[in-house]
Amino acid sequence: MATGWAGDNAVNEQIDATVKDGVQRARSRLPTGPSLSHCESCGGEIPEARRVAIPGVRLCVACQAERDRDEAQSSGYNRRGSKDSQLR
Repeated sequence: MATGWAGDNAVNEQIDATVKDGVQRARSRLPTGPSLSHCESCGGEIPEARRVAIPGVRLCVACQAERDRDEAQSSGYNRRGSKDSQLR
């Protein structure tokens, strides 16, 4: 297949780079340091199992779910408009 100036594997390399960037971005947002015993938002107790499972956790499950919903609504990222989704 003729691809012009692009290499034979250029599309796959672009997809791999996009996925790698996404993983790095997600990892950079993970909490670090010691976990809190009480939620910094509502003051409720954070269960020990959650503190062990997620090092550096700062929020209880309910507050984290609310924050995730708020971030998803205001993210502004249009998945349908990304180049990767058009290649599928």
